[in-house]
Amino acid sequence: MTIDIKAPTFPESVQDGTVATWHKQPGEAVSRDDLIVDIETDKVVLEVVAPADGALSKIIKNEGDVVLSNEVIGIFEAGAAGSTEAPAEAAPQADASADNGELIAAPAAKKLAAEKGIDLATVKGSGKDGRITKEDVMNASPAPKAAAPAAAPAVQAVAQEGDRVEKRVPMTRLRSRIAERLLDASQNTAMLTTFNEVNMKPVMDLRKKYKEHFEKVHNGSRLGFMGFFVKAAVEALRRLPAVNASIDGNDIVYHGYQDIGVAVSTEKGLVVPVLRSAEHMGIAEVENTIRDFGMRAKSGKLGIEEMTGGTFTITNGGVFGSLMSTPILNPPQAAILGMHKIQERPMAVNGKVEILPMMYLALSYDHRLIDGKEAVQFLVAIKDMIEDPARMLLEV
Repeated sequence: MTIDIKAPTFPESVQDGTVATWHKQPGEAVSRDDLIVDIETDKVVLEVVAPADGALSKIIKNEGDVVLSNEVIGIFEAGAAGSTEAPAEAAPQADASADNGELIAAPAAKKLAAEKGIDLATVKGSGKDGRITKEDVMNASPAPKAAAPAAAPAVQAVAQEGDRVEKRVPMTRLRSRIAERLLDASQNTAMLTTFNEVNMKPVMDLRKKYKEHFEKVHNGSRLGFMGFFVKAAVEALRRLPAVNASIDGNDIVYHGYQDIGVAVSTEKGLVVPVLRSAEHMGIAEVENTIRDFGMRAKSGKLGIEEMTGGTFTITNGGVFGSLMSTPILNPPQAAILGMHKIQERPMAVNGKVEILPMMYLALSYDHRLIDGKEAVQFLVAIKDMIEDPARMLLEV
């Protein structure tokens, strides 16, 4: 039975995708749910799997081709034998005969020869009437590989002068989309950044005291810093709803919930999965969800729906050693909180100098919607709750 292999159904926010990698080739045997092809969108890589046991019979869209939602990209034959070798007696008469001067080769021999790069004209057949068998191909030596077809290479050397080599690499769709959104944020928002600093000692002491007990009670959940900042951000957003709002044309949309995006770095670029209704999540659930996001982001398993929406974003450049930065907005969100490296610094406390673990905080915001006063108040609220975690419990 012939089945169309189609691109996945893209959500409204995704216009099209690109064929990234064909993992199976025409004629290759495939089991049900085997990965056939990856489709890269501007947000995630989507996997298309085999609908049944059989074989891929035709590739319609090649690697690098742009595809639309539900567009046919290949043809699949359910129940086809694929690379399974048929008995010599059952070989179809469609194979060329020796009488007309063409080669006779079993299907499995043809496939193996293609895989090994062997020219069948150089192989002596040991089967009936000079038929080339799979064993004949296995015993043959591969021919030198021919030049690649005229498809554009993924990496192209542009110039070489001694040891000075330049390479031109096409942007992935994800990187291209990131560039587009960052440029849009800088050109179409009135972005401003305000800073503050927070003493991390209270949270670090709390974490040290309860870390082991927390992991036992919550089945191995790690007690990290992000859970505290997400909970602090939820409370601060409740107090200052403009920071949790967005602009839609001439309207301001105030969101009565806190869907917090958490920036996750991958080899292909930054992605921002969203903690839905973070106001109803405990610290353990926040930490578990973020850890799951991180693992699935690195393996390309995040779904588009998990990175759509969001009312506020938190990014942590401190994990890479950043001491201070100005995070860029994630439109249509109106603000983004930047965490940074914890650095011991001498601080004046009650007239005395103490060495404390300090972190710079940055809030970038759209000045069209948020005034400087609200931005400062938001950071102060974060600072107060991190320096006195009981405030998050008491909501004061």
